[in-house]
Amino acid sequence: MPVSQQGSINTTALIVPDLYVQIVPPSVTLLNGLPTNILGVVGTATWGPTNAPTVIGSMASYAQQFGQIQARKYDMGTALAAAVLQGANNFRCIRVTDGTDVAASIIAQVTCITFTSKYTGTLGNQAQVIVSAGSQANTFKATVTMPGVVPEAFDNIPGTANALWVNMASAINTGAYNLRGPSQYIVATAGAGITAPLLATYSLAGGTDGATTITGAVLVGVDTLPRKGMYALRNTNTSIAMLADCDDSTTFSLQVAYGYSEGTYMVGVTPAGDTIANAATVKSTAGIDAYIFKYLFGDWIYFNDTVNNQVRLISPQGFIAGRLANLSPEQSSLNKPLYGIVGTQKSYQNLAYSSAELSLLGQAGIDLITNPIPAGNSFGARFGHNSSSNAVTNGDNYTRMTNYIAYTLNGGMGLFVGQLQSATVRRQAASTISAFLEGMSGQNMIGSADGTQPYSVQIDNANNPQNRVALGYLQADVKVRYLSVIEKFIINVEGGQSVVINRQSVALA
Repeated sequence: MPVSQQGSINTTALIVPDLYVQIVPPSVTLLNGLPTNILGVVGTATWGPTNAPTVIGSMASYAQQFGQIQARKYDMGTALAAAVLQGANNFRCIRVTDGTDVAASIIAQVTCITFTSKYTGTLGNQAQVIVSAGSQANTFKATVTMPGVVPEAFDNIPGTANALWVNMASAINTGAYNLRGPSQYIVATAGAGITAPLLATYSLAGGTDGATTITGAVLVGVDTLPRKGMYALRNTNTSIAMLADCDDSTTFSLQVAYGYSEGTYMVGVTPAGDTIANAATVKSTAGIDAYIFKYLFGDWIYFNDTVNNQVRLISPQGFIAGRLANLSPEQSSLNKPLYGIVGTQKSYQNLAYSSAELSLLGQAGIDLITNPIPAGNSFGARFGHNSSSNAVTNGDNYTRMTNYIAYTLNGGMGLFVGQLQSATVRRQAASTISAFLEGMSGQNMIGSADGTQPYSVQIDNANNPQNRVALGYLQADVKVRYLSVIEKFIINVEGGQSVVINRQSVALA
């Protein structure tokens, strides 16, 4: 009485009399949408891995992985801090350097042992190794300290002469007697020295960030293995990304190409203090008339940096990207309040944008942060647009919804490849897509103002003729209507002493 999965036995060629039970999978597979709140940030830091996507969920975890935010251009932590203020909490961080970064280190007792920070950067200059007597007789302990983290203690290290230094390096690099793992902050290299250890504190030094000559090209990186910069974000399901403070227009077309290839909404910015005329010229020549790119005007933001105790000027990217990451994909950044903004370069001069200036920016496909916004006296995005000149595709919601739907289907519908194309399998595929879209409709993520069904899924003989079926093709034609974003609200008011109000009386039954 065998039990098998459906399709694993030939039910038309059974010979032995028996009971055959087949386990049939559910006829409708449900798709769970991909996350849309992952924000990728590329920039510099004082510590941490380089060109490797690191998951960060808060400023505390950022400080532990990359050090504190720095008051300098291209700082990854600053962009992250602006995004966190908008509620963003799911980041993929890529630290880049200009190649001059150095790991802090110190050689203890001339040739006995070298302590080197695990990562390059100036934060490593604050690391210390304290060598003291061990808890057991005739042993030693090495304690590694770093600012803001729990010290690492490697206790009861045995040995004499050079063997002691070898054992100490082994404990730091591989862990100690199954009591603790390897150090997360330093690596140790035993030398040839045989001198008995001094009970002393060794401070690492010489670490540099490699952040003095950062350019747009460094932030973009290379797309060959091992990938660097922006390209290190590949395959991370990042839905929104920014190169921190990158106002180099020569990188914009590369960002567009990357955004299309990964389904990532790229957020760019023009230089601080830019003019509208220059921004519009760059837009027309940089090759960024594309729904995948959000182009922000260079009216940079005054930000209260409580870590460095100063109000300083930073890019608007983090504020906008963080707000988008904290919105469902059908929403627009238009008219949504932004938090943590002291002012903008424009507002600090007690100046406001005229209707003519806003019209020029809007026509050019350039978004910006202003105060007020239609909702009132708050800072916020003034247009909620990407840089496309097509009025049908230039909304934030178009970019994010299109990517969300396309990449969810891409991630979940591959299970039908390899199956036999039957009427049943066609119905299963259509039902799977329809169930996903119906769920979106039920959550008011898609819809129609007239209340009609906002989607259709076609998988039948009309779009799958036999000559294509015979070649192994199965085609699904899916149409989805997004809810439109109200951008212009017109209220017609007629007032005066002569106005006639027509009212219709309804007779009671």
